[in-house]
Amino acid sequence: MAKSTGKTKTASIAESPQEVSSDSQVQQFNSVETISRFTDFDIHLFRQGKHFKLYEKLGSHVMENNGVVGTYFAVWAPNAASISVIGNFNGWNREGHQLVPRWDSSGIWEGWIPNIGVGEVYKYFIISNDGQHLEKSDPFALWCEVAPKTASIVWDTWYEWSDAEWMKIRKEKNKLNAPHSVYEVHLGSWQRDPSDPERFLTYKEIAVSLVPYVKEMGFTHVELMPIMEHPYPPSWGYQITGYFSVASRMGTPQELMYLIDAFHQEGIGVYMDWVPSHFPGDAHGLFRFDGTALYEHEDPRKGYHPDWKSYIFNYGRNEVRSFLISNAIFWMDRYHTDGIRVDAVASMLYLDYSRNHGEWIPNEFGGRENLEAISLLREMNIAAYTEFPDIQTIAEESTAFPGVSRPVFVGGLGFGMKWMMGWMNDTLKYFEKDSAFRKWHQDQLTFSLVYAFSENFMLPFSHDEVVYGKKSLVNKMPGDEWQRFANLRVMFTYMFTHPGTKLIFMGGEFGQTSEWNFQQSLDWHLLEFAPHKGMKECVKALNNLYKTEPAMYEHSFTAEGFEWIDTQDRENSVLVYARKSSDSNLNIVIILNLTPVPRPGYKVGVLSAGNWKEIFNSDAEVFHGSGVVNAGSLTASEDEWHGKANSVLLDLPPMGAVVLKRDLGKKPKATKK
Repeated sequence: MAKSTGKTKTASIAESPQEVSSDSQVQQFNSVETISRFTDFDIHLFRQGKHFKLYEKLGSHVMENNGVVGTYFAVWAPNAASISVIGNFNGWNREGHQLVPRWDSSGIWEGWIPNIGVGEVYKYFIISNDGQHLEKSDPFALWCEVAPKTASIVWDTWYEWSDAEWMKIRKEKNKLNAPHSVYEVHLGSWQRDPSDPERFLTYKEIAVSLVPYVKEMGFTHVELMPIMEHPYPPSWGYQITGYFSVASRMGTPQELMYLIDAFHQEGIGVYMDWVPSHFPGDAHGLFRFDGTALYEHEDPRKGYHPDWKSYIFNYGRNEVRSFLISNAIFWMDRYHTDGIRVDAVASMLYLDYSRNHGEWIPNEFGGRENLEAISLLREMNIAAYTEFPDIQTIAEESTAFPGVSRPVFVGGLGFGMKWMMGWMNDTLKYFEKDSAFRKWHQDQLTFSLVYAFSENFMLPFSHDEVVYGKKSLVNKMPGDEWQRFANLRVMFTYMFTHPGTKLIFMGGEFGQTSEWNFQQSLDWHLLEFAPHKGMKECVKALNNLYKTEPAMYEHSFTAEGFEWIDTQDRENSVLVYARKSSDSNLNIVIILNLTPVPRPGYKVGVLSAGNWKEIFNSDAEVFHGSGVVNAGSLTASEDEWHGKANSVLLDLPPMGAVVLKRDLGKKPKATKK
């Protein structure tokens, strides 16, 4: 059993507030001792924006002092005139338990209070220099009350981990030439309590069904939409008030660790959404924390986000940089996450993002690039990969900003991967078209290969594509029910055989018909019906194909792994291409028939002579297809086609995809036509 990489547990620390204090044990006021967890070097790093483990210092920490167990509190508030800790332990009295400012003008206030332990509820009462009275949650709190309550809770990150085997091998699982098929999950709506649909399952409860489901489906990783504390559920987790705090509505930090541990024990990696682009204006949160724009910019042209009515971090302030980078490191350190997907990177990179002329301030060179944010992202990636070289960072970045997934030392931002938003938009636009008109739009599927290797791209069908009236994936497809599901099976096949890693938002894998609703469980009852059951089996088979065929993942980000064979059959809306392995015997050929018309005896140029076999067909009956498949071996003839010396004849299924691979079990001579 491996311990968490956090602080160790003090043997005398109580496990609940009842064991620490009660109504008859209210603390005496002013029983605060001035002790510190900071060294001079800590303060130096903090001021330089180079302290990347601030969570070990700031916040609340149970610790002994002269043989007495208590809690040390430390908070950064340089523009405060006074700060006191208030809570149940002192009847929320604002005049007692005063913290003391450090002598070094760092803006840090600190103090140790005896007989307070794990489970104690607290806030900071701040009087600002201009006389404002503020009650604030702890920015570094590890847990908090369930909304609408807003107090922080003294907690720890002690956990007995059982994922040692995963931690040893995850370098191989997370490397860029390994398969990455990611299942994006909103934990609060993947599944609710069947007996009480209004109740969230805890992290531990949801592990019972979610972990085996992800393993059954063959996904290699999950991506958890933000599980940091967010009082406003319609934000889906992207309006965070507690950056170091687990969302309390679903359980404790240890219960989330249990879920991550369970994934790791099944060989499944865990990515976590991270939101450094903005934060909400909740009164108890980071907003004007000490009465001033401490974490954000004072000038709304730099500090206010018009799209989300939220506030933008001051990326040029060193202490804020330490806060943000420490937060990214925290989730990998204390929670063993395998990396982060960084939300809304484009909004960070450009000063004029969603702003009109006159609503933004150019950088020092007169440009629109946010140089401070660019610097922060580079430094975050350097810090993350230095501390944890076996993780991945992934950028949701929707512009053509150069080098997002290129190393910092060559001028890039340093991310491991970047979402391929252009591919996603073009693909959905194409598949939404009636098949009769697709022959005039084939370039929407082929264009992505013009730039496919300019970044390390991840292909996303994310939550953003199935909300706000955009329809579910299957209901974006044209035609009757059979055609809609056939279209979706082909689209997923195109996705899995296209260069790049993969991401599917929950529900898409079984063809959920309604848009995603964060307030309720997925429509699991749909799996009682053949089209949905077939879709699930199709995605399961695609995941298995992706993981077992090296040609589909070895060269995900380089041109040597892909070749167009034919893009010219526009009249029939057929595309033919190859994915290539380092071992040419493992190369595969993919044929997409993008109309609901079967095409028997269709000739396809192949990469070599010999026998070929069908290893996947999206029209198989087990997928609820019509069953137009190619059984047995297909012998290549010496009939030049599509610029290849050899070709095969096969039956193309209606609105279907076929994947071929060399049949090395038989080696007849190629036949002449």
